[in-house]
Amino acid sequence: MLSETEILTALRDCFDPEVKLNLVDLGLVYAVETGPDPDSTPKWPRQWVKVTMTLTTPQCPASGLIFEQVHNRLASIPDISKVDVNLVWEPKWTPHRISEAGRRQLGI
Repeated sequence: MLSETEILTALRDCFDPEVKLNLVDLGLVYAVETGPDPDSTPKWPRQWVKVTMTLTTPQCPASGLIFEQVHNRLASIPDISKVDVNLVWEPKWTPHRISEAGRRQLGI
């Protein structure tokens, strides 16, 4: 089974196209859940992944692209059979959620 850390590492390949920072360091990913998928085909031990995330604003023009990036990146991992991206607005995203690495990259 892939760990939450491994999934977050994969999600660092997904970027907000306006900010040019990965979604994890930007603080948009709130939670990652995983579990075994007994219905997967082929039958080797595969798992489902649910990502709970937000966007910087409800009117984010890149929302479709961001969700597509997350889904495609995780779906490309052979051990993952199902990907669910859950959008939430609470807690509200603020710049305080940006990681220290993200702040350095943005120069703030």
